[in-house]
Formats: sequence, C-alpha cells, structure tokens
Amino acid sequence: MKLPIDRASAIGKVVRASRKAQKIRQDDAAGSIGVSENFLGKIERGSESVQWGKLFQVLEGLGIRVMVDVPESVAVYLKASASSSDKP
Repeated sequence: MKLPIDRASAIGKVVRASRKAQKIRQDDAAGSIGVSENFLGKIERGSESVQWGKLFQVLEGLGIRVMVDVPESVAVYLKASASSSDKP
C-alpha cells in the first residue's frame, strides 16, 4: 500500500500502526531496534526533531520501506549523475 507522507505526523502514524499490527509493545520494539522508548514515542507522536539515521533504523526495524516518487526530469538528472560518478 502506498501512502503519501507530507509531514512528520504522517510517518509517525505509519510507525505506530506497523508496530501495533505486529503486536509489539513500544518498549519491546524500541529495545529490539536499538533505540530508546522515548525516541520511538517521539517518532510515533510525529515530532519534527528526530535524527534521520535513527528514524531510518526504526523504519527498517519495523519492516517499513521508504521510496521517493520524483518527476521524470529529476530521475533523468539522478541517472546522469550516477553514471558520471561511476567513471574513474
């Protein structure tokens, strides 16, 4: 299922729903992912001041994949940029 994410609270709802669907308590999820329960709570509440690296750690730990849908003009630029960085 694809969901639009336009603010921190939207991703917080996804994280909470994912954890609850897996029937994992917040403290157990935090412990198994390697973050504090306080940090996981901040994500679930949609705090706008979380560390990106830890956010992605939580998403991965709950099995949530993040994809970005970009316009074709951006995709072309990214492809060109990637192929030029492959050259010695």
